Amino acid sequence: MIDIFERIGRKMARKSTKKNENKEFFEAILMLEQERGIPADYLLEKVCAAIITSVRREYGGEDVVFVDCNPEEYKLRVYLRKQVVEEIENEFTDILQEEAVKYNKKALVGDFVEIPLETKQFGRIAATTAKNVIRGDIHDAERGLMLREFESKQKELVTGKVQSIDPQTGNVTLEIGKATVVLPKSRQLPNETFTENQLVKVYIEGVKDTPKGPKAMISRTHSGLVRRLFETEVPEIYDGIVEIKAVSREAGSRTKIAVISKDENVDPIGACIGPKGSRVGTIVEALGGEKIDIVIYDEDPTKFIAAALAPADVLLVEIDEEREKACHVTVPDTQLSLAIGNKGQNVSLAARLTGWKIDIKPESGFYIPQSK
Repeated sequence: MIDIFERIGRKMARKSTKKNENKEFFEAILMLEQERGIPADYLLEKVCAAIITSVRREYGGEDVVFVDCNPEEYKLRVYLRKQVVEEIENEFTDILQEEAVKYNKKALVGDFVEIPLETKQFGRIAATTAKNVIRGDIHDAERGLMLREFESKQKELVTGKVQSIDPQTGNVTLEIGKATVVLPKSRQLPNETFTENQLVKVYIEGVKDTPKGPKAMISRTHSGLVRRLFETEVPEIYDGIVEIKAVSREAGSRTKIAVISKDENVDPIGACIGPKGSRVGTIVEALGGEKIDIVIYDEDPTKFIAAALAPADVLLVEIDEEREKACHVTVPDTQLSLAIGNKGQNVSLAARLTGWKIDIKPESGFYIPQSK
């Protein structure tokens, strides 16, 4: 895009501006707006300011240079504004009446006259200066637009297209809107692979404004990704009929989600599962096969804790009055391994989902501390 301005600048430096050349200039500005999303008015303001700055240097830095810019008429006019005087005191700001009448036949002492400049008088230097200013302002404007765009999408689900995969680090570069964002290996699901042009759903954790520009922190391991996927796939959640009360997750392996219905006629678990499992199936697929347990939230902690330990059956939940938010859970002997889960995963997720410390014992034995 900058090459366009260089080419136009060379034309402007060789001869007076013609309407078709101005048209090309304004079309380049509009093209930049379409490609980069930077408002044309903003760019034109910067271009005019750059022209004024560059031309002003040739006139002692005095505030006598003006630009008349009208994109609708493809008009770009640069002129000096000098005051008519009887005797020249400042050659950059003053003009004698005999010279002034060449530009305005009715010019009198004390009046101001406008002296048009031929494009060749400022074309090359103005175009070069404008090009440099535009380059910097494009960067600043894109940075600001990117920052605002990502700030508006914080804690949201977005879809990115895979541009490249770093074979050494495993980091994946995604195209999200008009920006490129890196999905670190540490924020990817275990063992998941990517291919170029693949569409990937990610969660925007936050945005940082760094010296190198805005940096969006995206993730596929954050529990917010699961929450947003359910909001997208389950109309009852989107409409507020079913509410997600809590989510706990071990990314790539298992997630527990607690839901409640505000309408007694709507089954919250059934709504999340969908016809023939279609809704939860879509979410599981988006998460690379991650298992999902959907449980009913209850204000009664004993009922909520029992539900959270699904798929295990629970016989009894007893609140430990001597410890803060702690309980003892009794399960059938045959359900002990299921309740605890592989490497303690099930009880750990249940504890994080409910916010309670859970100790489990088989019906025939002693309590086994499983979560802190």
